[in-house]
Amino acid sequence: MFSEADLEAARAAGVLDEAGYLKLKAFLAGRVSLQPAPAAPSQTQSQNQDPAAEKPRFDVTHVLWYTGALLVMTAMGMFSTTAFAALGGGALTVTGLLYAAGFLALGNHLWGKNLRTPGGLAIAVAVSMVPLSVYGIQDAFDMWGTGNANPGHYRDFFEYIRGGWVIMEVATVIAALVALRFWPFPFIVFVGTFALWFMSMDLAIWFTGGRFEEYDTRREVSMFFGLAMILVAWLTDLRRPRGGDFAFWLHLFGVMCFWGGLSLHASDNNLAKALYCLINIGLIFLGVFLGRRVYAVFGTIGIMLYLGDLSWRVFDNVLLFSFALSGIGVGVIALGLLVHRNEARLAAWMARNLPPGLSALRPAHARVVG
Repeated sequence: MFSEADLEAARAAGVLDEAGYLKLKAFLAGRVSLQPAPAAPSQTQSQNQDPAAEKPRFDVTHVLWYTGALLVMTAMGMFSTTAFAALGGGALTVTGLLYAAGFLALGNHLWGKNLRTPGGLAIAVAVSMVPLSVYGIQDAFDMWGTGNANPGHYRDFFEYIRGGWVIMEVATVIAALVALRFWPFPFIVFVGTFALWFMSMDLAIWFTGGRFEEYDTRREVSMFFGLAMILVAWLTDLRRPRGGDFAFWLHLFGVMCFWGGLSLHASDNNLAKALYCLINIGLIFLGVFLGRRVYAVFGTIGIMLYLGDLSWRVFDNVLLFSFALSGIGVGVIALGLLVHRNEARLAAWMARNLPPGLSALRPAHARVVG
């Protein structure tokens, strides 16, 4: 069974020309009108469907599931107390492993009962215990890496940039990848990408032996780390695995790393600032190309920052500054409306005019013109 979206994708890829697309669409529409309505799926068929492929719902049950999982994660993480840390490295490792084993068993049981959302969330909680377990081992044996002193209490992992956290982050990413292999649930990607986001900030300190003054190195590492995450997200979108949007968190944290590092490049050079604005405009077009609005959001914020800086330099100590800045705000709102109204038109233009090679690099959901 082919949908109209499939025909549009074939036309966008150059498999069908415009005339062939219209003829085939009319032919299939005629066949559908002659066929009886499909019978409702039987109870057996409904039970055999992959529950992981169901679209996420925003209801009370799902809100409670996600809230509970996040409460456990934060209770054993950023909201942990210094008294908890005073238990010592060995006790922290045992606590982390017991939590991980318990939630892993619970998640596997629920997953086997086709309760994929609570089961997947329990697995994600188990993965989130990896930093605590690794921290306990490092703290007990003073294993913080060359040139990196003890970075502090476990709670500081969520507050301060330290080179000693890198091993914890690497272990978390590996655990998330292993978990995804056996329990493919999108929220597990959130735990892994959160660790990657922290790693993008801590790696520079790791490379410089704990020297916080190496701001240029930290910005460069963040930018290129973000670009790598965006590339992985892009490839994940092209594969489009079943059972959920596995690339969303990669896109979000990837653009955060890249855009954050880019925006922290302070320069008095007008050409460099104009280039920054052009890159942010490019992010908006990249969002349309990939079908991911998160790039348009960060691109718009970047353009706003550039225009705000420009107005400050042009209207500094001038009565009209507040009015000029207000005008820029209105202009940004208008830009958002313009992008919103023409997003489908721009996507359709891309579908018609991009060479087949470039069109093939677009994710399937981005090639469907709404």
